[in-house]
Amino acid sequence: MAVQPPGKNRSKQVLTERDILQAWQEKKLQLVVPAGMLITPAARDAARVRKIELRRAGEAEKTAAVAMPPSVVAPPSTGMVAVGADHGGYALKEQIKTYLRELGYPFQDLGTFSESPVDYPDVAEAVATTVASGKAWRGIIIDGAGIGSAMAANKVPGARAANCHDLYTARNSREHNNANILTLGSRNLGIDIVKEIVQVWLATGFGGGRHLRRVEKIDALEKKFLAVK
Repeated sequence: MAVQPPGKNRSKQVLTERDILQAWQEKKLQLVVPAGMLITPAARDAARVRKIELRRAGEAEKTAAVAMPPSVVAPPSTGMVAVGADHGGYALKEQIKTYLRELGYPFQDLGTFSESPVDYPDVAEAVATTVASGKAWRGIIIDGAGIGSAMAANKVPGARAANCHDLYTARNSREHNNANILTLGSRNLGIDIVKEIVQVWLATGFGGGRHLRRVEKIDALEKKFLAVK
């Protein structure tokens, strides 16, 4: 049975990811979206992942919100994922490895292999060099916040690391920026949202077009400053 978006949002003009999460917690599998209400990309992703049907008021058809976005492609059969974490991200790394197996992605664990203290730049370098050299298709790095690992990884030529914290940033970093490394924070993300981020990030293709021109400018900046002695 169709229902309206959460009551407190009926006067809103935008349906957000938070609205979808609330509907999911209330075990609603279908939402009727008023005509004219915008649906954010993050809301569309959240609805698709949780199999919540979004329908426009008065329409019999399902909206494209529950369909795979055009930029999302099926997982490749041979895409190797390099995985690494510092001590703060070790536990989450182990959970992500289990999820990668479920999704069918092969992976290489570059450490760390316990909760004994290590320095995140070392792990970030290992993952970033593996990806930049072509030995891995993409990389995932986990530390406490995901910020330091992104900074360190992006010092490696050829690495484009993105610190993502929701489905929108995960998809955007791939579609717009062609990120080849995902960094995550173990202290600000739970395993459920991490699984969703990983799935969307790995499955989303690069949009090309105007985005390609901009990514090429990022690469040109890297080459420019590498040439400076």
